[in-house]
Amino acid sequence: MDAYIDAVIFDLDGVITDTAEYHFQAWKRLAQENGIPFTRADNEKLRGVSRRNSLELLLAGQSVTESQAEEMMAHKNGYYREMLKTVSPTNLLPGVKNLLDELSLNGTKVGIASASRNASTVVDRLDIRNRIDVLCDGSSVNRQKPAPDLFLHTANLLDIHPSRCLVVEDAASGIEAAQAAGMITVGLGPVGRVGKADLVLPNLKNVSIADLTRVATWRVSESEFIPTQQHHHETVFTQGNGYLGTRGTLEEGYPGDLQATFIHGFWDDAPIVSTELANVPDWTALEIWIDGHNFKLDCGVFSNYIRYLDLRTGVLHRRVRWSLPNSDSEVDLLFERVPSLADPHVMIVHLEIIPINNPVSVEVRSMLNSHVDNKGLLHLHTVSQYSDENQADLVVQTRSTEKILAMSTRLVTEGAHVKCAGRDCSGSPGIKMSAHLNSGQSLTLDKFVTVFTSRESEDPLASAQIKIKETSSAGYETLRTANDKVWKDFWEMSDVMIEGDDEAQVALRHSLYQLRIAASTNEQHVSIGAKSLSGFGYRGHTFWDNEIFVLPFFTYTQPALARNTLMYRWHTLPGARLKAAANGFSGAQYAWESAETGKEVTPTWGIDFNDPSKLTRIWTGDIEIHISADIAYAMHQYWQVTGDDEFWKSVGVPILLETAVFWGERAEPEGDKFAIRDVIGADEYHDHVDNNAFTNRMVKWHLETALAAFDWLTDKAPKHVAKLKQQLNLTPDRLAYWRRIIDGLIILHNPETGLIEQFEGFFQLKEVKWPAYDERTKSMQELLGIEDTNKYQVLKQADVIMMLCLHSENYDKKTWQTNWDYYNPRTDHSYGSSLSPAIHAWAACNSEQPELACEHFIRAMRTDIKNVRGNSDDGIHAASAGGLWQAVIFGFAGLRLTENGPKTNPRLPKHWKRLSFKVLFHGQVYEFDIQPEKSR
Repeated sequence: MDAYIDAVIFDLDGVITDTAEYHFQAWKRLAQENGIPFTRADNEKLRGVSRRNSLELLLAGQSVTESQAEEMMAHKNGYYREMLKTVSPTNLLPGVKNLLDELSLNGTKVGIASASRNASTVVDRLDIRNRIDVLCDGSSVNRQKPAPDLFLHTANLLDIHPSRCLVVEDAASGIEAAQAAGMITVGLGPVGRVGKADLVLPNLKNVSIADLTRVATWRVSESEFIPTQQHHHETVFTQGNGYLGTRGTLEEGYPGDLQATFIHGFWDDAPIVSTELANVPDWTALEIWIDGHNFKLDCGVFSNYIRYLDLRTGVLHRRVRWSLPNSDSEVDLLFERVPSLADPHVMIVHLEIIPINNPVSVEVRSMLNSHVDNKGLLHLHTVSQYSDENQADLVVQTRSTEKILAMSTRLVTEGAHVKCAGRDCSGSPGIKMSAHLNSGQSLTLDKFVTVFTSRESEDPLASAQIKIKETSSAGYETLRTANDKVWKDFWEMSDVMIEGDDEAQVALRHSLYQLRIAASTNEQHVSIGAKSLSGFGYRGHTFWDNEIFVLPFFTYTQPALARNTLMYRWHTLPGARLKAAANGFSGAQYAWESAETGKEVTPTWGIDFNDPSKLTRIWTGDIEIHISADIAYAMHQYWQVTGDDEFWKSVGVPILLETAVFWGERAEPEGDKFAIRDVIGADEYHDHVDNNAFTNRMVKWHLETALAAFDWLTDKAPKHVAKLKQQLNLTPDRLAYWRRIIDGLIILHNPETGLIEQFEGFFQLKEVKWPAYDERTKSMQELLGIEDTNKYQVLKQADVIMMLCLHSENYDKKTWQTNWDYYNPRTDHSYGSSLSPAIHAWAACNSEQPELACEHFIRAMRTDIKNVRGNSDDGIHAASAGGLWQAVIFGFAGLRLTENGPKTNPRLPKHWKRLSFKVLFHGQVYEFDIQPEKSR
């Protein structure tokens, strides 16, 4: 899975040389001879079009015999060839020679794909034959642009997969053809002509390879379908729109796939894990039959396969050429899948079917399939369904929580006469469409789907039915335009550009894409789960991952989304109160794993990974308590960055104070000191520890900030603070007691060396003999066992290091370096937590070691794209995705807040040539463009 370029394929006319002008003059002369008006505007329609089709456009319906047509084309070709005699190397367009030389030096293959049958002559007269590897012209294939055949043929001769080819074109038909082939496209000329290209340039003057290939960092591609890797790719190709997330399974299905769509807040009860997001009906489902054969990738033979996720627009593309079983018939199938970011209740599957060499009969069965489960657990039962030739509806209900979901779908077709009928299969209503297609005839089918639940509508079915009528009437192009516009606006503020490291660029953009599709645009009662909406892992539950790892990205670039997500903690505050009370404390204690209500939903028992026949006790829900301070930290960070005083007054400070009440009781007085015993720290390889440094430092910060917030609120909203005083019993004695905790809370910090002990007794634990584990492929906890891991100085993830990152302004360089040197080599970087590598990258930058930081960063950025831990099947690692942004912005860029706004202190790896990004601070956009070469 990659997004890099191994070959560049150029059109000839208008790209390499301006023989397009010769074509215009030749057609114009022919037109004048036949009394046909012909202007440059008319010539635009002929760009990239074959000679035969160009003549048909010129004649504009005028009838001529075949012999007359042949004679006219011969005359035009004669005029054109006569002008070609003047072509020489001086006719190379600006920038072309230098670019061809650079491609040669770089080892990038070069092809020319021109509809002109005179391309060979032109290439020879330009004297560039030795600079290209392959030349294909109008006689190379039968179907010309906008069919993809010419580019596919060129890629085949270059022996480069289409996904790794970039096409440079100046004609709309050429751009369309290259995109149909699954290639990256660069359009030369006005946007009105080549605006659908991935990149539009005026010409190739001063253009380098990097300028062209950088556009490939906007997509994640799969050039080969490998069944054993499908679950990983389903996760990576997850799409969504902040309302729902759909795994990247195939529309027609494949044996063993993990199909799933999850909707925020659509919870149902589940054994052992308490509750989970219910897998909702599959809105993508299509059955495709060609001449009676069911299209599937596990039958027949397929070629020209490519699937890619366009990160700029959120559209998942797939093309495949399928050979029917026991037949010489071939069919091209092109898919586009769109969950609209402009309207989260709208989804579309766009399908184009084109027979290549024989006429075929086609039947497509479009379904809303409720026969789905959560890895064997059924959550849904059908309430009602309906189907006719125009529309299908489905209403389902969760079995325990009784939440209602309704979907409606319609089909819109173009390109052939079709017959439609309802398909009322139990639990899977739909529409059946049939047609007969001639060779080369294209049938386009748009499946529109709308969805509502009882959380947003009193009558979900009526809402879905109204919306589907509007949606299908608007049409695919209108909906795509709206979707693409919203995505463009998002990237305009949130993109981070890295030059010099394409792999890092792709991974970061993919991470930011996955974060955006998991964040609700309008909803304030939902949060982002540890696996977002991309997989079954952690059942959709929310952890500290959201506040500490994910939210900073939104806080600094999309504060409205950050606010929505933080409001989830406000609405689940009653659940936090219940947990505190159940543990014998006042105030509010947030759950380690949270779902709909904020009640604790961490499983008490889990399967022992060393012996599946045994259960192991899960303690995190009982004693990993730092999450209450993590939530407060995120709210304070949001307020600092946005200046949203209303939020701070009405939400942030009340939560800060109520959770501070809990901390005031949870800290245990021991003489003039205070301890927090029997916890699990951020590390998580050690349970039932005392005075964990990360936990205690967060509590100290929490109480300090609570007192400052109390003073702020007293000044800004005295009536509001009076109410809180009464509700929370915030007496002077209680506040004074918090100050005592702040002064006496145990943090095991040696002031002479700067070393901080992770928890009491950590330094007395056994050392791991790391060389003995050099070849391991499992975590240290799996190898040592859960109980024995407690006996060793080995960390699952950053703990003291995490503390330093979150409170970096409070620690000097000596403390940083001492603790980095001690804890970094004791951390299970490769197979511990995915949360850790990005944080270590950030920390290494703070220790002025950007190259070492890059090693950790690489490990983080490959978490899902490369599935380095082998567990991406369960879903996206949302915390790692958010941590990646923090590693770049807080680490490599060194962003920090000052009295005068955000400032940077860059520490870039040597191979990074440029880092640019934007952040918002108090509503003002700050742009940063870091270019080390320019500063030298």
